[in-house]
Formats: sequence, C-alpha cells, structure tokens
Amino acid sequence: MLLQDIIAAKRDGQTLSREAIRHFVMAIADDSAGNEQIGAFAMATYLNGMSLDETVALTEATRDSGSRLDYRSLDLPGPVLDKHSTGGVGDPVSLILGPWLAACGAHVPMISGRGLGHTGGTLDKLEAIGGYNVTPERATFERLLKDVGVVIVGQSGDLAPADKRLYAVRDVTATVSSLPLIVASILGKKLAENLDGLVMDVKIGNGAFLESDAHTRQLASTIADVARQAGTPTTALLTDMNQTLAESAGNAIEVHECLAILRGERRDSRLLQLTRRLAVETLLVGGIAKDRETAAARLDACLANGQVAERFERMVAGLGGPSDLLSQAPAHLVGAPVVRDVFAQQPGVVSAQDVKAIGMAVVALGGGRRRAGDAIDHRVGIDQIAGIGQAVDDHRPVARIHAASDDNAQRVAAQLRDAFTVADQAPALPLVHDTLPDPSLAGDLR
Repeated sequence: MLLQDIIAAKRDGQTLSREAIRHFVMAIADDSAGNEQIGAFAMATYLNGMSLDETVALTEATRDSGSRLDYRSLDLPGPVLDKHSTGGVGDPVSLILGPWLAACGAHVPMISGRGLGHTGGTLDKLEAIGGYNVTPERATFERLLKDVGVVIVGQSGDLAPADKRLYAVRDVTATVSSLPLIVASILGKKLAENLDGLVMDVKIGNGAFLESDAHTRQLASTIADVARQAGTPTTALLTDMNQTLAESAGNAIEVHECLAILRGERRDSRLLQLTRRLAVETLLVGGIAKDRETAAARLDACLANGQVAERFERMVAGLGGPSDLLSQAPAHLVGAPVVRDVFAQQPGVVSAQDVKAIGMAVVALGGGRRRAGDAIDHRVGIDQIAGIGQAVDDHRPVARIHAASDDNAQRVAAQLRDAFTVADQAPALPLVHDTLPDPSLAGDLR
C-alpha cells in the first residue's frame, strides 16, 4: 500500500479504509513517511474532511502507534478515570479534580501538557511548585497511581508518537483546525492511558480554542462519539470561556487559588463549581456513583474532611515537591517582585471580558509561550480578575498584575484594561452550556 495512493484518495474526496489509515499512521510513527507526505495528508484531510468511521480509525491508529499504559500488575481497586480540557485561561481544574476523584476511589493517570498561545498548561502550573518532577520514573508513576490515586505528569515519548510528528507538521501547514485531526490528536493520547472512563471539558466562548461556537459544539459531540466507539465511555461538557474560570491567570498564582480551595477557604468560586460538576460526571461515567445526587454528596464529603487536600499534597511530595505545600505555600511558590492594580476607565459593572486578550497579557508578562519551547516565568500573571457582573470603581480594580519589572507591568496594564468592558449591567452566563454528544451534529467532519 503506497502512501501516495492514500494521499491521492483523500485528496479526491474518497473514504479511506481502516487499513489505509492505520498504514499511514504507522508510517508516521516509524519515520517512513516524509514530512511532505504528512503535510499533504493533513491538507487533504483539512479540505475534504473525514467520516465518523474514518475519524475513529484515525484515533485508534494514533492511540496504537506507541505503547499503552497497562495497570494489570497494579491490581487497582477502583476504575481508571481522567478528564481532558481543550484549554482555557485561568483554568487550573486538573489540580483540584485529580485528587478529588482519587479521594472518591478513582485512579487518575493524568497525562497533561504545557501552555501555548493564550491558553495555560497544567504542567507549567505544577512546575511553579519547587521540585515538582513532571517526568518521573515509571515505578514512581505506578506507585503514586496505586497508593495516592492520582499522578499528574507529562507525556512520555512512547505514548502516541505519531501524534507528535503529525501535530508538528499541522502547525506549519495551517491545518491545526481540522476537526478529525483535532479529535484524533486529543483522543489518541488520552485513550492510550487505557481509561475506564473519560470526561471532556470543551471550552466555548471568546476564549475557546475554536472561534466558532458551532464548530466547538461539533467538536465536543464528535469527541464523545469517537471515544465511545473506540471503547472508552465518555461524556463531553461544553463549558463557558467567555470569562476566566479562576480569578487568576498565571502559573504560581493559579496554584495559590487552588490551594485556597483545598484548604476550605473558598467555597463560592466558579472554579470550584465547574470542577465539582466535572467530577460528578466523571464519577458517573466511571461507575463510582449511580446518580448525580450520590456523586455530589460523596464529593462534598471528601472535600470537607480534607481528603482531597491530603491526596494533592501526597502527590506533590511523591513527585519531588514539598510535603508542606498547603501550610507553607509562600515558601515554595516564588512571587513576582512587582504588583500593580489596573483600574477601569470609569466605574460600573463588568459586562464582558476578552478572554484571549487576558491570556495574551499573561504571555506578554512572560508567563506563557508564543512558540513551543519558549521559556516562561512562573512568578508572573494576573489575579483579582473581576468577573462578569462584578462592580468596579476607583477602589476595586478590574485586575492586579504580577510582573517581573515596573516596565513590564506598565506595558501590559493598558492591554489588560482594554480586555474588560464596563457598563451599567451585565448578561447572565451559564457555567455549563450543554452535555454532549448530540446526534443532530453527526456527519462528515471538516
């Protein structure tokens, strides 16, 4: 089977067989496909799309292009579950959700990524904690997964290796936004974790990965359909990203906000509300709870009695971080030297946030990446972000900048101020827009 014949078939709008797709993906993984062939395949897929069956085949081939996690020797007493987000701003859900699920009896092998562009990355947040190692030895990974129930680390080189090559080519050929390629990239890595259940947090709104709400909705539905057909029970939630989820954006700063929740100091935040909703759905999809009321009660009890905080701290210590992070956070999370309030032009109520602009303000401060491989400053970011519907005036800023220098703070202040719209009143925004899949969105994917 020649690679150029597979490319030509997709170029001409034909439906590829499962065998042809697997052959091409394995050629990507073993380097027998050249970058020009990968680029041609990506462009043909971008232009002509794929059927749902083709997308399932592409996902499964990506999953199988390397090793898959195997827990049989661990004799785990509970289901293996995980959550994945399409990425947002001020979104440290994983840091709370992973240990929360573990406290309820799940085992969470969360393979996470780094931030790029306006979105933050879970690994960057965790690396703000002194000593935290995101690439542990396999023995450490397995021990923590069994004993603590959660381990949040980076992707190893042998997990879905075809995706790494394909994504690198997509990034330079303007084919990143192809829906079937997005689905296969996300799920190829996640399903290699050999999960018993998965919940997808798909962001919708002006800070989302995809600009079109209709495209985002189709992505969520397709992810759930493809994952289920590939053998992993999956629920996808469309969650709001028309404002930052947390009241902070930036690596060490977001960790501080998570620690406040784990210590029981914050009980009314959007971050906690969404994390709880995602946790409920994960317990359901994993069979730990039979209904939402039972799941919610179990989650609330584990958070209140300190089990969630204890699991998080044990995970951090087990991966090289401090054992007293919850009580001595300032000693382990380095702060920025310059802190400056940013005020609105006039008093009123925040009626809108430009979430991408807020994310890019963090990047401008040095807390994010414009290109993969860029170094970041874990200290910098933004906190006290005024949410939609919150009053601001000469005393209550729209946000507070944490910067490496006065010049950086001054340069970003105007950019950040412009990210907030202040008016007399504000719209009510749902936290969760929908739970999918939606059969009406079925069809070929582009």
